[in-house]
Amino acid sequence: MTVFNLESGFMLIVELVLLAVKVFSFVNSLLWSSESYTAAGKLTKPAWCIILGLGVALQVVGSPIGFLAIAFTIAAFVYLADVRPALSNLTRRR
Repeated sequence: MTVFNLESGFMLIVELVLLAVKVFSFVNSLLWSSESYTAAGKLTKPAWCIILGLGVALQVVGSPIGFLAIAFTIAAFVYLADVRPALSNLTRRR
């Protein structure tokens, strides 16, 4: 086994984990009502769904490494760290 095989295996794992994070964020953003986003004081539901959906599409179609991919990955982590907890503090889902 060469170093290149180890590196490609590691990169595959990283890419799959980042894809899972983006898909989870996108699907979760679809579960909340538009009013929930407004009540939590966050960007609108369509804005988050577009941002996270584009991130998933870019990861599936294009390279997960690059400026746009990093920006969409950061957006997914921001959603998970900031928006999702604010939404979950609201008791109603739609």
